[in-house]
Amino acid sequence: MDKATTKELLLFIQKSILLIKRRFKPIKKSDDFLNSDDGLDRLDAISMRLQAIGEALKNIDKRDRDFLLLVESKKYWSQIIKTREILTHHYIDIDSEIIYMICDEKIDELQKNIEKLLEKLS
Repeated sequence: MDKATTKELLLFIQKSILLIKRRFKPIKKSDDFLNSDDGLDRLDAISMRLQAIGEALKNIDKRDRDFLLLVESKKYWSQIIKTREILTHHYIDIDSEIIYMICDEKIDELQKNIEKLLEKLS
């Protein structure tokens, strides 16, 4: 990911968000992640994509610290990057309720912010 351009990373994030939304569609409550093998597979797949999104944002931030700030605050982006750290280093502690909340309440906002960043590159 380090060698990808900022635009490639943003497009990767955009694609990941679409995959997360598709995988999350049948999930109606956080327990749906835990009640079946299909739910656990979805939790794992969504968690991996969230981790990859955080990694991509971390790389963008390393490359150009001010670019992400064009559309949202440092605190906003650092929360997403910190989520990546938790998913990477504390995978055993993944909380299905937090993953549910991210998918249910936060992913649309992230999608809009990524679209704004892509517009800035145009």
